[in-house]
Amino acid sequence: MAAQSLLTESVLGWSIFTIILLVILVFCWIYIRKFQSRRESEVISTITAICALAIALITSALLPVDIFLVSFMKYPNGTYKEWAANNETRGQIEDTVLYGYYTLYSIILICVFLWIPFVYFYYEERDDNNVNKCSQVKNALKYTIGFVIVCVALLLIGAFVPLAAPPGQNSTQWEKVQYLFEELGSSHGLPALSFSISSLTLIGMLAVIIYTAYGMSVMPLNLIKGTRSVKYERLENTEDIDDVEHQIEKLKSKCQDGRPLSSRDRNNLQELEGKLQVLRRRGRHLEIAERNCCTKVGSALRPFKILLGIFFILVALLFTIALFISNLDKALHSAGISSGFIIFGTNLTNPLNELLLALQPVFPLDYILITVITVYFVLTSMAGIRNMGIWFFWIRLYKIRPKKTRPQALLFLCMILLLIVLHTSYMIYSLAPQYVMYGSQKYLVQMPSPGPTSGNTTINTSRICDADAPEDQCTVTRSYLFLHKFWFFSTIYYFGNWAFIGAFLIGLVVSCCRGKKSVIEGEVEADDSDFSDDEYVH
Repeated sequence: MAAQSLLTESVLGWSIFTIILLVILVFCWIYIRKFQSRRESEVISTITAICALAIALITSALLPVDIFLVSFMKYPNGTYKEWAANNETRGQIEDTVLYGYYTLYSIILICVFLWIPFVYFYYEERDDNNVNKCSQVKNALKYTIGFVIVCVALLLIGAFVPLAAPPGQNSTQWEKVQYLFEELGSSHGLPALSFSISSLTLIGMLAVIIYTAYGMSVMPLNLIKGTRSVKYERLENTEDIDDVEHQIEKLKSKCQDGRPLSSRDRNNLQELEGKLQVLRRRGRHLEIAERNCCTKVGSALRPFKILLGIFFILVALLFTIALFISNLDKALHSAGISSGFIIFGTNLTNPLNELLLALQPVFPLDYILITVITVYFVLTSMAGIRNMGIWFFWIRLYKIRPKKTRPQALLFLCMILLLIVLHTSYMIYSLAPQYVMYGSQKYLVQMPSPGPTSGNTTINTSRICDADAPEDQCTVTRSYLFLHKFWFFSTIYYFGNWAFIGAFLIGLVVSCCRGKKSVIEGEVEADDSDFSDDEYVH
């Protein structure tokens, strides 16, 4: 009976995970196809982008399975279920999730340090028409080796950084080396992989602070404010065309008697002709948008968009408040910087943590909620990237626009989103620390019986798992072990959460001050060519 119960609950958890996996693959395919350029689309870059984004989302989808399995080992009263009473059985279940993390995190390392860089540099080299296929592959491999060296360095640092007390000063050099290899073998390579993933998560944290924080404010406010009227934009664009044509005629009239234009006038004339070209292309796009049935449907769905925007801004405020409470709790009740601001419970009421604990027994409601949170982070991150573009310090590298995004930009986009989703695991821990660490597990404690005649009798009372629980009574999720293997990373994440809150508030103010966006936002830019309009006409 116990074996059948174990099989049923394990199959249920992994079946839901499989369904989510299929949904993720479909979502990634639609997402990438929406933004890739039809004129420059390539099969390899498309497949790479879809797979990279899917792997990141699947890794996040493994978190609820991890929490579900440790939670369903126990009854609500704090006792282990029959199939989980054996330590060996519990260890096998935990190892299954651990190997899942090993596999997915290893694939992420391959994507970030080998696969994506190789495909990116391959297409960068292809831009040079004089380079043949063999030279493209050779040059791409040459640049990719640098990324591989960085990956190997991170793995070696993580593998040999001692987490326990090293041998004494009187030990021989061989004993010290032997100790390092014993540490590596006893942990099954967990520190090496955890250090590498944590290093990538730091980059993801920066992307979250820059893009996600801004996207959480700009996306809902854009839905609430809506777009400008197509008819008004066409009228305004026609007036701008007439004004520019008048200025061009005025400049050309200066050379009607045969005199050449000055260098300043020639530059002005060139700028005005370029501006006129952009305005005419903009007029064509506005004309198409006015006839487009999607624009009319969008106008009819305006009330729904407003409600959706209000919902999203409330969700963003809920996340921000939960994150603030969690950070405040760590500041007040943790051991400080030296411990990575880690706490083993919640001392302040966290609304999101309480909601997840309430939903967890009714599987898969918590699974659905965490998946929605992850997708929400991806959508808001994409909104931030699309509005800001991909930057390297003060240099804009790429723009992300529907149907006009280059293959290299798509690869950059997916790498950023992959790193953002990596940091999402820690963000969810910060939003709901108790849930991510123990799920809904409880343990039994003996308490003296109430009443004056009770004597020395005791009763068993169940408590939510925390740091005071016996080690064999509460099982920590594998995700938590990956997140907190190195205390200094946890410290950086803690301060990163405060930076995220500040960036969100600044982005909220900026988004409120901006006006409505154009109905053809991102479709027409000065650096586009005339034939790029074919992507919208056909």
